[in-house]
Amino acid sequence: MSEAKKGNGRASKLAGVKGMNDILPQDEALWEFFEETVRAMLRAYGYQQIRTPILEQTQLFSRGIGEVTDIVEKEMYSFTDSLNGEQLTMRPENTASVVRAALEHNLLYTGPKRLWYFGPMFRHERPQRGRYRQFHQVGVEALGLAGPDADVEIILMCQRLWDDLGLTGIRLELNSLGQAEERAAHRKDLIAYLEGHAELLDEDSRRRLYTNPLRVLDTKNPAMQAMVEGAPKLINYLGEASLKHFEGVQTLLKANNIPFTINPRLVRGLDYYNLTVFEWVTDKLGAQGTVAGGGRYDPLIEQLGGDFTPACGWAMGVERILELLREDDLVPQAEGCDVYVVHQGETAVAPAIVAAERMRDAGLNVVFHCSPDGKSGSFKSQMKRADASGAAFAVIIGENEVATGQAAVKHLRAANQDNNQTSVAFELLAEHLIDAIVATADDSINEA
Repeated sequence: MSEAKKGNGRASKLAGVKGMNDILPQDEALWEFFEETVRAMLRAYGYQQIRTPILEQTQLFSRGIGEVTDIVEKEMYSFTDSLNGEQLTMRPENTASVVRAALEHNLLYTGPKRLWYFGPMFRHERPQRGRYRQFHQVGVEALGLAGPDADVEIILMCQRLWDDLGLTGIRLELNSLGQAEERAAHRKDLIAYLEGHAELLDEDSRRRLYTNPLRVLDTKNPAMQAMVEGAPKLINYLGEASLKHFEGVQTLLKANNIPFTINPRLVRGLDYYNLTVFEWVTDKLGAQGTVAGGGRYDPLIEQLGGDFTPACGWAMGVERILELLREDDLVPQAEGCDVYVVHQGETAVAPAIVAAERMRDAGLNVVFHCSPDGKSGSFKSQMKRADASGAAFAVIIGENEVATGQAAVKHLRAANQDNNQTSVAFELLAEHLIDAIVATADDSINEA
């Protein structure tokens, strides 16, 4: 806003924080479609929702995710609480929070738990398509389950969700990170190999060389691809038990006709993973091709103070999936209201409000006309608003209708506009409209 306008007494507009976006009414139908589809899928697998706070102690993430990960080193929103000096962080992911909650409230005392979450996460990254500083994730955590069957079940959940949403072109990549001692042997040889090609390493890779060399394998730098392809592969260091687990995962995926590619460079970005890791990727979102990822994280619960407990899970970025839905033209139409109440004259206001409430009591979605200037407005302007609302019917109450005790009901979407209005007693409005809406729906089905 210009300084001149500020000088005239109008306050300057405030903008939202970069990378933290508003979800506007025109996008709500898409969000609701996704959330309802996710909830239905998760119910089919017996998962229970858990909600954790946005703020956690910083050490939860530094201990759980890993001190030398990009998230902890560069991306977390952390601060010191001015009231008590606590070190707090806005959650950058939710697995550590779910595990903390499970331990704090003894959820595992009665056996394994299948949990899911949905909510905002926060990372200080460069905003780009489908990747923001405040973003939303839905995720699942299967706590206390050790076998490859648990790994495969959570992968099958993703495939079912893609099918339920109507998404195509999302492919599964798979790898195994083995166990700690196997990674240690591989790590030693990997560091030696990378040292031998130090001149090819970029700044990020040099920084990670001795702290997190596995992440070097995940580089997107084109100049490093040939060198990385020749690096020692972790799968060649896996022992008998790790290989058996990985083969079990592959066997069960094949039994369910789930195609996959083994990607030996797939390592994920968090320190708590072991054995199975996977990502669902697409070519439709440019550089941000991963829409969901996860795997097994058996060490994490012990790292956060519990007894050793096997676990696996995944998380998916909601904004990225919504981008895919838009890309594939799978955006649902927003539903309009059932009824728009039009009223004329002072004596009609109270009966019109009462009629609107009785219709809502019967389960109808009703918009009551309120004018911006506090006046009812002309009949013509109200009918324009009724039509624009998407309502199937307009209920019209004026002074004549109050006198006769009968409202006018106009079918706004009728094919035949010559005979689309009738009079209905106030006390019968809800019943009449419900019957009319059902009849309209039946006609649409018959026409289809």
